[in-house]
Amino acid sequence: MPYSLAAIGVALALIIGGAVFFFTSQSDNSEVISMRGLHWHPSLEIYVKGVQQEIPEGIGLGAVHMPMHTHDDLPLIHLEFNGVVRSEDLILGEFFKNWGRDMRSFGANMRMMVNGVENVEYENYLMHDGDKIQLFYD
Repeated sequence: MPYSLAAIGVALALIIGGAVFFFTSQSDNSEVISMRGLHWHPSLEIYVKGVQQEIPEGIGLGAVHMPMHTHDDLPLIHLEFNGVVRSEDLILGEFFKNWGRDMRSFGANMRMMVNGVENVEYENYLMHDGDKIQLFYD
């Protein structure tokens, strides 16, 4: 049974289009953390001159729930994303944006520890499930 030129053209267009989509999407995958969302819980503690600061519950919750938010189980930060999650979605600075605070507004000489190890990525730190993040200000 012979195929029409139109049918062959459509099939070729689908194959080529699929290949282009596949290979171009692969180049972005270095930034993709998950294609199917995630539900992670890092913790954050803030100390100013040795005194632990209270992080409010309900950050990022309201008429529109943001994927990065807090509940009443502080010091946990909830990272509850659907669909594609990119590294830029999970950086610590995004939490402070949701809170409406500048990470550096707590005091001078900021120091950050992640899982007991000093870290200087600060706002750019890519949070992971189970991380224990501590910020210290003099």
